[in-house]
Amino acid sequence: MKSKWDGVKLGDYCSKIGSGSTPRGGSSVYLETGEYALFRSQNILNNTFSSNGLVYIDSEAAKKLKNVSIEEDDVLLNITGDSVARVCKVPSQYLPARVNQHVAIIRTKQNELNSSYVNYYLNSQSMQNYMLSISSAGATRNALTKVMIENFEIPKPPIEIQKKIAHILSTLDDKIELNRKMNETLEAMAQALFKSWFVDFDPVHARAKADSDAELELAAKELGISKEILELFPSEFVESEMGMIPSGWEVSTIEDEFNVTMGQSPSGKSYNETQNGMIFFQGRRDFGTYFPSERVYTTEPKRLAKEDDILLSVRAPVGDINIAMKECCIGRGLSALKHKSDSLGYSYLVLKNLRVYFDGYNTEGTVFGSVNQNTLKSLKILKDEQIIQKFNKIVDPMFKQIKNNSVEILSLQKTRDTLLPKLLSGELDVSEVEL
Repeated sequence: MKSKWDGVKLGDYCSKIGSGSTPRGGSSVYLETGEYALFRSQNILNNTFSSNGLVYIDSEAAKKLKNVSIEEDDVLLNITGDSVARVCKVPSQYLPARVNQHVAIIRTKQNELNSSYVNYYLNSQSMQNYMLSISSAGATRNALTKVMIENFEIPKPPIEIQKKIAHILSTLDDKIELNRKMNETLEAMAQALFKSWFVDFDPVHARAKADSDAELELAAKELGISKEILELFPSEFVESEMGMIPSGWEVSTIEDEFNVTMGQSPSGKSYNETQNGMIFFQGRRDFGTYFPSERVYTTEPKRLAKEDDILLSVRAPVGDINIAMKECCIGRGLSALKHKSDSLGYSYLVLKNLRVYFDGYNTEGTVFGSVNQNTLKSLKILKDEQIIQKFNKIVDPMFKQIKNNSVEILSLQKTRDTLLPKLLSGELDVSEVEL
């Protein structure tokens, strides 16, 4: 990336560059909650911090790691393994924190080099390519050293320009994050309702306890549904091959209730990252937040997923799900499913709640977990068409909003990724950008 600004060595404008450390005792001292978070490579994504798998340590362990403590505005860079070069800003809501040895702390001199600007520069495609290139040179395992990081050359515009560039890009990221959080909230609401109706059978239990219309009204209010919907549920359970289920409900299978398409990879070199054609997804590694990134195409489409089909990974690991935002070709690592009611939300939630079953294929010691077509289609699920119809009327608008938000996320990401190199190189004047 050519720049109109002079380049400087990153190390000359940082007060700290260095990796963290693992507490003595390793995972045996990790806590689910605590005063001090421990950031690991799995938490560091490109321009995003993930709280998945976040662990904590006690004050005694934190005290021993005080030399690798995290400060607000630090930049975190993964320096080893398959996740090398992933980089993000420190999330202040998880402080105080420490980092392990797979993550480097980059602490800039803020009056000279803005940390957000540095974060965006390290996230640029050219810098990502460079880091991946040098980390794999002559080593058995990808690694970035302290010296490598210190010698990174970075354009250094005036500090006010750096701040404006960071502000423009962070404004777009803030909008992306807002949509993501809205989607998480909507999905959580739909998930809670699904669990209440189809897993815990709360309305059935409520009906069994209600002895009068007044009690029925109160029970419906407590469940957040109408009395009319509550009355659609039975008031007792019966024995079935799936255990005790609501009276009148049926045990069915994925094959009977879903349209199922198993993926098949195109032959030879019929797909790559440059040619035009239909979007192709090989497996769960292509998944984005709610939809895969548009990077790989094929001119030989075979097995197709339709728009709004649920994409299910059927190979290593089994059970990850996503939504096909448009018609696409799917490889053998995926299947595409859609409930015959054509409800996006119900399809998504049924498959997500089968994750406990799919996890059986991902147990430790499994060489290559996979589930075949016959096994997938034979999975047992419950059905009551009237209840499902009512459920869909409630959750379908939620998933329509999730999809709209996801489309907007993709648009914002494209805008950000287009602006980023132009702003960092000085090709685009910050005063010309309107958001």
